[in-house]
Amino acid sequence: MAIIDVVVPQLSESISEASLLEWKKKVGEAVTQDETLIEVETDKVVLEVPAPASGVLTEIAQGDGSTVTSGQLLAKIDTEAKGAAAAPEAAAAAPAAQPAAAEPAKAEAAPAKAAEASKGSAGVASPAASKILSEKGIAAGDVEGSGRDGRVTKADAAAASGKPAAPAASAGAATSLSLDGRPEQRVPMTRLRARIAERLIQSQQENAILTTFNEVNMKAVIDLRNAYKDRFEKEHGVKLGFMSFFVKAAVAALKKYPLLNASVDGKDIIYHGYFDIGIAVSSPRGLVVPIVRNADQLSFAEIEKTIAEYGVKAREGKISLEDLTGGTFSISNGGVFGSMLSTPIINPPQSAILGVHATKDRPVVENGQVVIRPINFLAMSYDHRIIDGREAVLGLVAMKEALEDPQRLLLEL
Repeated sequence: MAIIDVVVPQLSESISEASLLEWKKKVGEAVTQDETLIEVETDKVVLEVPAPASGVLTEIAQGDGSTVTSGQLLAKIDTEAKGAAAAPEAAAAAPAAQPAAAEPAKAEAAPAKAAEASKGSAGVASPAASKILSEKGIAAGDVEGSGRDGRVTKADAAAASGKPAAPAASAGAATSLSLDGRPEQRVPMTRLRARIAERLIQSQQENAILTTFNEVNMKAVIDLRNAYKDRFEKEHGVKLGFMSFFVKAAVAALKKYPLLNASVDGKDIIYHGYFDIGIAVSSPRGLVVPIVRNADQLSFAEIEKTIAEYGVKAREGKISLEDLTGGTFSISNGGVFGSMLSTPIINPPQSAILGVHATKDRPVVENGQVVIRPINFLAMSYDHRIIDGREAVLGLVAMKEALEDPQRLLLEL
């Protein structure tokens, strides 16, 4: 027997602990090298823990929801065992913190078969299943288990309660809730959501946040995009969106007003000679702000590709710590959800953030005449400790002017 340990990956210096989400494998099942065994959630990202070698999972040391630290033992793999049934003894000796992975009921797990498998496990529920049953006042012995040896799984418990099971990775997210009567449901915040809450409170407590607004006529950008979007996508393999225009307009303004690109460190102001733009992206686990680095040196196509890649990573939970580290200025686009106006909160230690909203046809006055134009309301929140109203207002005006005459962005005027 050759046993290999599966341990918690090395966390960054700023992260002391993490939480386990949901095991993808059970004790006694075969695993292949690099196959994801479980996900580890920190207060910034979710990390996948792959199998270091092929074999059979013989032990799970930490169950779903456990708090762990760097290098801590998670499980053990026997690299010489063959097949999922090669470790029945280890399966019987699995710790009480058996993984609570929800698994679909299998047709072959007939009641008679489950009863014959092991009377000792019949009526025994996994930790997650026990929690659901407890909330519903249902005894585990009253539920027919479809798991190993008749164990009651999370899916079984959910079915008994008449509700679908919520994925463990979405703990803290909104789940389906019956509206009959006056129901309540308590779910713990994920580490990421708790960290977001902490940073937002920190930002409001430590920064003197003020917001300035302006409106921008998006007709020139829309016309330019419509004229070249097909050729752009064919040439670069990525769609020409609006965010690249906002990034370029922001960089143009930051070059003119460096305080908008600065940060506060104690009683010092740090001026950044580079432009790393954070793009707020919504993910299933919460808001993340990956960084488009050296945005001033990137083409429109390179910016669009970078943003598209971050969007995919966010949806798949693959945003890395490196993706989120740094940033000198941020852009939040609430317009994709239909927002008309908002006051974005600064992402510390940055000193300013641009809020972009939905572009709508609105009546405006041009040369004494009322005309209809596609208008977007821009909002820029800034730290009034180092940025005065003059720099903030002029900076937002510079963004407005760049967007209303996008050819200037190409010529860097």
